[in-house]
Amino acid sequence: MYSHGSESLIKQAREIQDSELQKFYGRLVKLLQGKELGHEAVDSLQRLHLILSANKYIRTLPAELQKRLQLLLSSPAEQFQVLGSAVLRETLPPSGQHVNYSQENISQLNSHAAALLLSQAGSRADLSSLCAQLLRSLESRQSEGPSHLLIHTLPILNTILTHSPKCLTEDHVTLLSKKLVDWLRYASITQGGGASSGGFFTGQRLRQPVPIAELDGTVSSDFFTVLCVGQGFTEDQWMNVYSFSMLRHWLLTYHSVSNGNSTADTAQRLQHSLSLSHSHSFSNDDRSEVDGSVVSMVSATSSSSRLLPPKERLREKAFQYCQRLIEQSDRKALKRTDTDLQKACLVEAVCILDSVCEEDASLVFRTFPCIKALFGRLSSDLSFARVLLPIAQFYLNHGEVAAVDCEGVWKLVFGRFPAELFNDHFLAHELLRFLRLNLESLQLRVPQYTRSFPNLLKFLAWDSPAMVDDFLDLLPSLVTAGTAVELLHTLLDLPCLSATLVLQVRSTCLPISEAGSRALLSLDAFRNPSFRGLFLFLLREEAGSGDTIDRLSTLHELLAETADWPRVVQCAQIVPVLLHIFFNTVITVADEKLLAHLILVMLERSSLLLNIPKYHKEIHRVFSCHLLRLCKLHPSLVVDQSHEMLEFAGATANVYSKEEIYTHVVWVLGEYLSVSCDSRCSVRLITSCFEALEAVLFEITSSAPPPGAACPAPRAVTTLMSSLAKLASRSHDLIPRVSLFLSKLRTVTRGAPVAWCSDEEDLVAIVTRGEELWSLLKAPGVAQSVLTPPPHVTTAQWHRDINVAMPQRLRALTNLTHRLPHHTSSF
Repeated sequence: MYSHGSESLIKQAREIQDSELQKFYGRLVKLLQGKELGHEAVDSLQRLHLILSANKYIRTLPAELQKRLQLLLSSPAEQFQVLGSAVLRETLPPSGQHVNYSQENISQLNSHAAALLLSQAGSRADLSSLCAQLLRSLESRQSEGPSHLLIHTLPILNTILTHSPKCLTEDHVTLLSKKLVDWLRYASITQGGGASSGGFFTGQRLRQPVPIAELDGTVSSDFFTVLCVGQGFTEDQWMNVYSFSMLRHWLLTYHSVSNGNSTADTAQRLQHSLSLSHSHSFSNDDRSEVDGSVVSMVSATSSSSRLLPPKERLREKAFQYCQRLIEQSDRKALKRTDTDLQKACLVEAVCILDSVCEEDASLVFRTFPCIKALFGRLSSDLSFARVLLPIAQFYLNHGEVAAVDCEGVWKLVFGRFPAELFNDHFLAHELLRFLRLNLESLQLRVPQYTRSFPNLLKFLAWDSPAMVDDFLDLLPSLVTAGTAVELLHTLLDLPCLSATLVLQVRSTCLPISEAGSRALLSLDAFRNPSFRGLFLFLLREEAGSGDTIDRLSTLHELLAETADWPRVVQCAQIVPVLLHIFFNTVITVADEKLLAHLILVMLERSSLLLNIPKYHKEIHRVFSCHLLRLCKLHPSLVVDQSHEMLEFAGATANVYSKEEIYTHVVWVLGEYLSVSCDSRCSVRLITSCFEALEAVLFEITSSAPPPGAACPAPRAVTTLMSSLAKLASRSHDLIPRVSLFLSKLRTVTRGAPVAWCSDEEDLVAIVTRGEELWSLLKAPGVAQSVLTPPPHVTTAQWHRDINVAMPQRLRALTNLTHRLPHHTSSF
């Protein structure tokens, strides 16, 4: 929301009258005609931009003002370049004037002028024209054009191909590929800016060219890269930097494998690449030799490399450039900022090598030794985690082709990264993005992925709001028949994991004891060796060591004080959403035996949850929803788990503490404990279920609730009554028992206030339901048909059944209701 002052300014800008606006235009033209532009011109331009941007209609400025604003684009002060470009982007060009890509405009081009030209481009043809002019300017020598233009060209072209990659023709692609080869491989190796050699006399004649240095201060012995340093840089060195920054984007956009290459071409390239990797000879026309640089092993190219097509030659030079960057990254930088630069360049270099190998599989065998050595050098240092992720991507993409062992890579990515860097937000984002982009490949080729969910969930437990979207996509891939039970326990214990991670971080930061301060009991428990096993299980890195903790209630007591910590509360809020996704997925991969086990887990864990406000209720609601769904899909599950369900439903305390899930368990027993659902359902089983539910119903309706508990929910009471009536309709010997209870219930409203129901309306509803069931049970045959209708009654669609008269009647009625008054009946 805007502040009051900002809203006032915007309102004034929108309500300005046209006459006042024309006067303002005139004053601004006079200001811009002055030789020196000061603060008044800046304020007026800012005001004009506010007026134009606050109005929803695009305005056309007077021709003279438009001209003056265009001149600002070539102003030596960047502030006026920005303001001029911003104002012109909010306006329409003068009538009949189109975007002009003349040589004059191109020669004055900078990033702000380019932004204006791109915003005014109306079609792909306009962009193609601009690209043609820019590429034409690249072909001219530096002396023939302004030196500032060259350094703006590549960023502008990169922006254009981002928004409209098809605007470049094949000739454009070939030309720029050739230029990129020159800039990447053949930039100057001496410092720019006329570096002085020192001494008392430092005149122009005594200035000698100083070679480019490496980050460790030594003189560079190879071609220039972005990791070379100096007191100044030449224009072609800047182009080298710009070329590297856009190289991966360029390769991905215009150098795809689907360009018609045949298997024979691939084999030819493979043979050629192998010859390059074993050749140490160089062409006499290689400019690196002319420049006098000492070429390293990574620069080795055969004499035929210059005969390659432009795209393949760029691929080869990109390969050499990245190999050199990896060599340079092994040098110890003198400045910390240069160390960060090394890491960033390593990320980009590995990504480019990955792209190059995707285009040409023959390069995999030349690249893997270097990548493998890089991984061996960096894997022990987790500060290079961001570099190691692209290396993991390389192994995933090309490990099978090169037949290399990837075990160490996955141990690092799925083991140490989440275990030790779970609180690194940037790494968490990068790792989860890596998982989402490669989900299918990981499931097929990396068995460690599905077993690593206890570790991966640490990212979610630590920062739930930021990571929840990623895990909504990842969670279904982690649900398998082998992981389902343990994953369900882990999701339910996610708030405990969140609290444990906080304790782990605090344990390393806080002293063991502080005099005069109140220590956290949970932190003391975390440090206590007798409870160490509980926390170590939560912090395990891999699945398979057990489904859950035997002493869960003890763990929840130890973590009781963490229930109101913000990080724990946020984590608990997303667990119900994850459970929905889990159950929606598990029914597609699990058999009935596994589903039966999950029902047991739901019944068991309904009382074993960390005591967070509203957490129990939300989990019970999710359990109830999916218990009904599982039993509807597989009614035989009720008979399979009848003993455990009866034990749960026979506990009177569950009516008060777990009303939601208890009600649904009772309903499931009454609905599916039937011979029509499972032939194993015997009279004895129905009778035992009836007696268990009858005892609970009698107990809760004959006494007041326990101290501190609310009255039983009316829905729980009516569900118990309905389930008893259903069971009695299937075993007629039980009808007198339930009828007796229901008949006594009719007299409840006539006496004194009822202790087990405090609301009169609820009591009336319960009694009414009892009267309905009592009336039905007077006719047992009818009761069974009504309370447990056969499947063909509940699932039939009479309006579609062609064997009955109902469809014909419906069509007749439809015709009657839809026909117009002047139409005659046609049936």
